Amino acid sequence: MGNDVVMVDEIPFPQQITTAKPLSLLGYGITDIEIHFLQIKFTAIGVYLEPEIVGHLQQWKGKPGNVVAEDDDFFEALISAPVEKFLRIVVIKEIKGSQYGVQLESSVRDRLAADDKYEDEEEAALEKVVEFFQSKYLKKDSIITFHFPATSGTAEIAFSTEGKEDSKIKVENANVVETIKKWYLGGTRGVSPSTITSLANTLSAELSK
Repeated sequence: MGNDVVMVDEIPFPQQITTAKPLSLLGYGITDIEIHFLQIKFTAIGVYLEPEIVGHLQQWKGKPGNVVAEDDDFFEALISAPVEKFLRIVVIKEIKGSQYGVQLESSVRDRLAADDKYEDEEEAALEKVVEFFQSKYLKKDSIITFHFPATSGTAEIAFSTEGKEDSKIKVENANVVETIKKWYLGGTRGVSPSTITSLANTLSAELSK
């Protein structure tokens, strides 16, 4: 039984979760910043994907993890592959939900604006996400999940914290959904370099089997 869980910074992540089908933990890491040589950790991240993802990444077969980690085309292919994706984010350092919402909003908005895709619909969809987090308090061990179905351009964001009922929101704007994926999974521009490195190493090993 001991192998059923991976510890990410002392936080347990199950090796497998089941949504519509079983998904495997293929990458994990943390978000952090360094201030005056002091590392402050914010969240632990687990990335769950359908094992079939490997079939969509065949052109990187035989490439080592450190090469894959630097190749943003690889992560574009991963993001656009029609397989289910699930992100499990566990809070390490407590912050207000509004702070998390603003981080997500500014990152997504800037990327969409750079790609000329930030219109009224995107603004409205993003506003809903910000409002969802506005009233939350992300205390330690709270869990945020992002569930991206295989084919539809939607996402379900859920939040659970001790002593409160889980809350959920659906995001139905495909551009916003895609950009949230990029925030966490976007290669060299992803919010968590350790997660990107982990994904690259795991998938590189899977591809060489």
